[in-house]
Amino acid sequence: MAQVQRMSRLMVKTLRDDPADAETLSHKLLVRAGYVRRNAAGIWSWLPLGKRVLENVARVVREEMDAIGAQEVLLPAVLPKEPYEATGRWEEYGAELFRLKDRKGADYLLGPTHEEIFTQLVKDQCTSYKDLPVILYQIQTKYRDEARPRSGILRGREFLMKDSYSFDTSDEGLAESYALHREAYVKIFERLGLQHKIVSAVSGAMGGSASEEFLAPAAAGEDTFVYCPSCDYAANTEAVTFVPAPADGSEHGPVEELDTPDTPTIETLAEYLGVPASATLKNLLVKVDGEIVAVGVPGDREVDLGKLGDHLAPATVELVTADDFVGRPDLVRGYVGPQGLEKVRYIADPRVAPGTAWITGANKHGFHAKNVVAGRDFEVDEYLDVVVVEEGDPCPKCSTGLKLDRAIEIGHIFQLGRKYADAFQLDVLGQNGKPVRVTMGSYGIGVSRAVAALAEQTADEQGLCWPREIAPADVHVVAAGKALQTELALDVAQQLGDAGLRVLVDDRAGVSPGVKFTDAELIGVPKILVAGRRAGEGVVELKDRRTGEREELPVAEAVARLRA
Repeated sequence: MAQVQRMSRLMVKTLRDDPADAETLSHKLLVRAGYVRRNAAGIWSWLPLGKRVLENVARVVREEMDAIGAQEVLLPAVLPKEPYEATGRWEEYGAELFRLKDRKGADYLLGPTHEEIFTQLVKDQCTSYKDLPVILYQIQTKYRDEARPRSGILRGREFLMKDSYSFDTSDEGLAESYALHREAYVKIFERLGLQHKIVSAVSGAMGGSASEEFLAPAAAGEDTFVYCPSCDYAANTEAVTFVPAPADGSEHGPVEELDTPDTPTIETLAEYLGVPASATLKNLLVKVDGEIVAVGVPGDREVDLGKLGDHLAPATVELVTADDFVGRPDLVRGYVGPQGLEKVRYIADPRVAPGTAWITGANKHGFHAKNVVAGRDFEVDEYLDVVVVEEGDPCPKCSTGLKLDRAIEIGHIFQLGRKYADAFQLDVLGQNGKPVRVTMGSYGIGVSRAVAALAEQTADEQGLCWPREIAPADVHVVAAGKALQTELALDVAQQLGDAGLRVLVDDRAGVSPGVKFTDAELIGVPKILVAGRRAGEGVVELKDRRTGEREELPVAEAVARLRA
């Protein structure tokens, strides 16, 4: 069946200039090429060309999910409050959760993910071990009330996502389902033409144990990850761990108080004493669900509040304010030290290892203390890796200096375990006739985000440059303008369409050849065929959009080349 789309009948309006609010390459080009249009902050309409690309990505995802035996369903996007209250996520999601009430005052939400609803579905449908394992998935619009939606479709408040869930009766079964998804994701991203890295990650609000992210390296990426140039280690910066070397605290003298006026910051203290910042201990005060907690890290490092928040989830973490020091004489602003701290929980980074000695606050205005040894002069209530990762930090596997890069998160897989099954008492009857608690996995792919990630990775100075698998057409036929050229272009387009190719043909009247050629580069179909100056001879020009290579060929040969 012919698959020919004439641009004279296509709703597409290309732009010569970048949108004023566009920051990323994908945002600029997807708008300029007529793929998407903004309706409100973080809310976008997909126009005909964009919808084709979006559907092609979804098709690839669907095919590979079906290949591992997953079954597609479609659940509602408007969800009742009660299931999310049962797991605690009604509150844990915070301001990012879209909440609404119906006319009767009942609470609902717009689904960000569907763990709760899938768990309830399986509880209703599966009662025996014979019903499992099962993998269910959907490709559906999700909602997240982003505080600062930006970068076009990369970070929107409404987005298309594939979310799948595995249900098994054993941890071994969960590991197998996880491995199936991991392999399927590799195939999906390879088919899409997305360069990607698989990195260790943290589960965050999702819960569970094992967790990996699929990241597409790109300058516009909002995720920072590390990789080791010497081994296969790669991780989201929030998942990087540090293994301290053993330290001998016996070599250090007793604690000595130092008169250090006007040195409330690490910088002023290090300058006053003539020591490196790494010799000092920074003690950051935060509030964890309202309780003041001290976090100790080397003075030359910063606390990663996102990392700290992940460790302490679902508790809320926020910085203290001046008001928090009122009525707390034990907390001397700018001069806090862990020794002698009472009624304050003390968390430290592993770099503050037992036996290490520090210069730190003396809990007395204008004074610090040196030779303060961890494990001798103060105790750490809990060790958590909370520093901001820096390039050159040692690889946890081989100790080589790590490298940093930016990327777009395009997929995330979790071994959830029994968190949601426990919340809903999801049991099936086991082989021995006794109830077995089901264990779960959760697996997501950002379908609409993958479109933006591909645009970021593959575009060039002229415009978009899609891989064939997801392009809106296989061939973009351009009629240079004259009647004979238009006639030939339409004829060639029909031949290609009859051969099963998807064809976009620019037959617009009154549009200059220059504009047509520019639009062809901007729209980014993999092959461009031009009916130009030699149309009367039955010769056309065939151009590869990615390489720029072009050659003149007789029509029959050009058609045969494209059909191959």
